[in-house]
Amino acid sequence: MVPNIKKEGLKEKPKTKVSQLWGLSKLNYLIFVFGLILIFFGYIIMATGEVNSFQSLTLAPIFLFLGYIVLIPLSLIINVQEN
Repeated sequence: MVPNIKKEGLKEKPKTKVSQLWGLSKLNYLIFVFGLILIFFGYIIMATGEVNSFQSLTLAPIFLFLGYIVLIPLSLIINVQEN
């Protein structure tokens, strides 16, 4: 037999916000997107520079390091409380 389910219980919406379910705020997404942009520009700078230039050997790796090692993990770790 099928159990008797109240229709009122099916229509209830969850009272929690999406940000509470995911645990990520707008700041987290902003830092993450900025990290992706920095990584993108790092690869562009590396590709357009000459082989043994300051641009390819120093500037692009700094951009990539900041994107991969600093900003992306920071965007996942940081916890901002929203009201």
